[in-house]
Amino acid sequence: MRRREKLISFRKGKNWSQQDVVDLLKLRYDVSITESYYGMIEQGVRMPSLTVAIAVSHLFQVEPSVLFGVPRRKAHDPNFSKIRNGFDKRDE
Repeated sequence: MRRREKLISFRKGKNWSQQDVVDLLKLRYDVSITESYYGMIEQGVRMPSLTVAIAVSHLFQVEPSVLFGVPRRKAHDPNFSKIRNGFDKRDE
């Protein structure tokens, strides 16, 4: 896998550290991951779970596919819709 340059770019554009992202995921979306795990996601070593991918995309206010290349079929998956709708309500 290759690095997720857009993910890194969005984070740096906000002047956030990896730990800032981890802290915001917990605070805003109740998603708990470690800084190390988030770093591995950025480096393309780990693929985030659907829940983490959607939370990160909401944090940066972009579609998950922009950051992670989520296949189109995932958008029609009932779990994708349920998780995404849950985060949409938290953003209101």
